Amino acid sequence: MRKLVEVEEAKELMTAASEWSVWRWLIEKKRVRATADRAVEALNEMEKKVKGTWEDQHHKAYRELEAQANFENNPKTKRQYEKAKQEAAQIDDKTKLAVRRVKEADDEAECARLDAEQTFDEAERKLSAGMAREGARKAIESWDLREKAIRKAEALNRNK
Repeated sequence: MRKLVEVEEAKELMTAASEWSVWRWLIEKKRVRATADRAVEALNEMEKKVKGTWEDQHHKAYRELEAQANFENNPKTKRQYEKAKQEAAQIDDKTKLAVRRVKEADDEAECARLDAEQTFDEAERKLSAGMAREGARKAIESWDLREKAIRKAEALNRNK
């Protein structure tokens, strides 16, 4: 995966922001949010592009995992899960394991992103520069995790 300019700019800004006072955070929060949003959008586009090149079996295996997660959270989605499971029935275990690793990496990155956003929201409510700095650290970590997940998704194409 090539480095994304938007992500690198956001990382630089968040690194610099880790030294800011609460007033600086308040003044710069719109710029920080816009920069972070651009980074997330760039990562979304890269992920979409990479997964768009997957073979059909990878898509089916991933949909099965998504349907399984939905079913575990909402038993009313059993029919969708059964359909996805049936479509992925002929896929070999090695492929399913590789796709599972991608899904786990995606889930980990998404949890990290949500945690960073919650930290920023709480920092803003409490006017806490320390929490904002922690949010910046978490945001950088979430982007690193997302890049790692995208690299795993790319690896599926190389291991055809």
